[in-house]
Amino acid sequence: QVQLVESGGGLVQAGGSLRLSCAASGRTFSTYTMGWFRQAPGKEREFVAAIRTSGSSTHYADSVKGRFTISRDNAKNTVYLQMNSLKLEDTADYFCAGGQGILVVTMARLYDYWGQGTQVTVSS
Repeated sequence: QVQLVESGGGLVQAGGSLRLSCAASGRTFSTYTMGWFRQAPGKEREFVAAIRTSGSSTHYADSVKGRFTISRDNAKNTVYLQMNSLKLEDTADYFCAGGQGILVVTMARLYDYWGQGTQVTVSS
């Protein structure tokens, strides 16, 4: 069993930056593909970014490409999401997720473990 705990959310002005962290329990973190998803009020959960086990392969939603960077530190069992040039439409609850053997990283249902989420609010 893996537990995921997100942190780093908050209120930021448009154009600003935030870094989200997701700390994982357990000794098998390095074998998990990790992803970030978000859900805005009244909207469905959507894929944001994902990173493969070694960190050498990353994937991004078009809406965040060039602004967000996902990374991981397997020694610290932590995955990060650096968010720059934040926009009003980035406002959402952000969730960390992990899974093994994920072929399509954009599909939320393929992830086995989820954090409780951290709220990000971008103001004008």
